[in-house]
Amino acid sequence: MSTHNPSLFSRGWSRWMAVPLWMQILVGMALGIVVGVGLGESATILKPIGTIFVNTIKMLIVPLVFCSLIVGVTSMQDTAKMGRIGFKSFAFYMATTSVAISIGLIIGYVMQPGAGLNLESVSTQSAVKEAPSIMETLINIVPTNPVAALASGQILQVIVFAVALGVALVLIGERGKPAIAVFESLAEAMFKLTDMVMKLAPYGVFGLMAWVAGEYGLDMLLPLMKVIVAVYVGCFLHIVGFYSATLALLGKLNPIHFFKGISNAIVVAYTTSSSAGSLPASMKCANDLGVHKKISSFVLPLGTTINMDGTALYQGVTALFVAQAFGVDLTWVDYITIILTGTLASIGTAGVPGAGLVMLTLVLTTVGLPLEGVAIIAGIDRILDMARTTVNVCGDLAATTIIARSENELNVDQYHADVKTKNEDA
Repeated sequence: MSTHNPSLFSRGWSRWMAVPLWMQILVGMALGIVVGVGLGESATILKPIGTIFVNTIKMLIVPLVFCSLIVGVTSMQDTAKMGRIGFKSFAFYMATTSVAISIGLIIGYVMQPGAGLNLESVSTQSAVKEAPSIMETLINIVPTNPVAALASGQILQVIVFAVALGVALVLIGERGKPAIAVFESLAEAMFKLTDMVMKLAPYGVFGLMAWVAGEYGLDMLLPLMKVIVAVYVGCFLHIVGFYSATLALLGKLNPIHFFKGISNAIVVAYTTSSSAGSLPASMKCANDLGVHKKISSFVLPLGTTINMDGTALYQGVTALFVAQAFGVDLTWVDYITIILTGTLASIGTAGVPGAGLVMLTLVLTTVGLPLEGVAIIAGIDRILDMARTTVNVCGDLAATTIIARSENELNVDQYHADVKTKNEDA
């Protein structure tokens, strides 16, 4: 009897570990929702499980971005090619962000999420941090102390320093090869550590979803369900409609294979609500899709910082929600201002605490909408953050795949391989 139980447990554990990671994560998410609804506010006791998982992911971010960017830059000995990829990435991200915020405004105009509400008398004591100006953002991207930037996790500054160091290592030729070999070794170690950490994802996701379901419940969602639905509809259209069309038209690629290949990153993004925290999963998915590491190591970290399609779309919907709820009529100039402000502000989002809400204050202030609307949106921000982060991550991976295709750095046969084969190989 003493040998039977361990054997039974061992067989069960082996079968569980044989299940694809994305399916394990979905099971963890579903169980978390059920347990969270059942426990209610008591589900807070499960939050530390999710917090530990998020902390392990945060542990990876700075060294992963730093090492992978240096490897990505140094692997492109052709500096002209590096500049070309950088330009393509920036142009793609800015264009898709403009499209995203436009979709958000259209959805907000059509669905009228704030219509009929009378919030003119609403007042709150909530204080929101002031968002930095565009000029301050541009000045702050250059670190005065790169070591401090690494220690404090200022991702945009880390990216600038890593790219500059990578270019310098390329320019000094043979003398730079020993240092490049060290960074290549460190990058491989970080990729392996990422695989190890991702095995904890189902349990971390369970803890996070149990806490979210218990914290908010149905009562919290019902009053603002319309704005939640509007954001989710917009996010769905942007992912399934716009990204699919972009992959098909620009990349000549089948979008179905793309979405199957990035399923793990989608689930991690949705449950952690962190674009940077999803970077390890995104790097692995890009590799599974057949994207060469020298492309993904450069484009993905850059996208994590400046590509905020989901956040921009969220701003479009919520800005109209606030305007409608407070009875403010917006002009066409206001709409254009929202598009420009949201697009440009996305460059510095990753360096701002509470990115989505802080960016929303910037947009609301620019067009003269009441900042009390931020306090109202804050109550459901976690639910909205899940959707907008998913869009952000999908956009990063779509850009990486399309740019790799344009540079002949995409293994097309691997891209079109059956997703089951990819999971078995992984």
